[in-house]
Amino acid sequence: MSLPSRSEDSLLAVDIGNSFAKLGLFPSANVAAANLPSPTVVFDFATAEGPAVSLLENLPIETLRWRVSSVNRAGFQKLAQFVRQHRPADDFQQLSYRDLPIEVLVDEPDKVGLDRLAAAVAANVLRPSNTPAIVVGAGTAVTVNLISETGAFLGGTILPGFRLSAEALFGGADFLPLARIQPNDEPPPVVGKNTNDAIRSGLFWGAVGSVREIVTRMKQELAVEPALFVTGGDLRRLSPLVAEHAQYLPHLVLSGIAVASSQRT
Repeated sequence: MSLPSRSEDSLLAVDIGNSFAKLGLFPSANVAAANLPSPTVVFDFATAEGPAVSLLENLPIETLRWRVSSVNRAGFQKLAQFVRQHRPADDFQQLSYRDLPIEVLVDEPDKVGLDRLAAAVAANVLRPSNTPAIVVGAGTAVTVNLISETGAFLGGTILPGFRLSAEALFGGADFLPLARIQPNDEPPPVVGKNTNDAIRSGLFWGAVGSVREIVTRMKQELAVEPALFVTGGDLRRLSPLVAEHAQYLPHLVLSGIAVASSQRT
């Protein structure tokens, strides 16, 4: 199903997570830009459901290059079937860490989530020369990843995200409700006046404290103050609380996929 890449084809970068998938459209001129490319439009769908046929109405008629980062095998299969059925002429490729322009200095590079690596690729475009970087990402899990001053991915930490933690409390405690935190919600009061608000406070401020501590400990191992990037919808309100100089970029993974695509065209 894969066709030779053509530089004039627009790119559809896809990030399939365990809960949601995001698709970012990058016109060829945008992909080739010297600075970090940004998607002109972003679509999303629930991973378990797969893309709706209505997505086709929003895609260009011409041939597209699909470059897919996935941490969910069933979600990837749903998307692959969708493309085979509705856009068989498109160039569709699932990425591996070998497709990304970054050195991966961990024990098992092939088992690192491609979303973590793609975000690191984008951070390498943004970070100042000879400066390390820390990238915080949020989805089903919250990850804090370290990039060396030479641009190598050094590993990081993984902890449960808001939804996963809330579902664990709901499933493991008989009387606790299922609390929700939406990306645009204001930070909850630290003292909850009812059970639901107390859980929301614990989820949000617990994540703030965890990420702050991890970032602080990573910084202690570095000789140079790192650049700090935050991505993922669940961290929109959290990012300024992690560090004053944290830069929030919601589509860092999609931009990293675009960078990798432009360097392999």
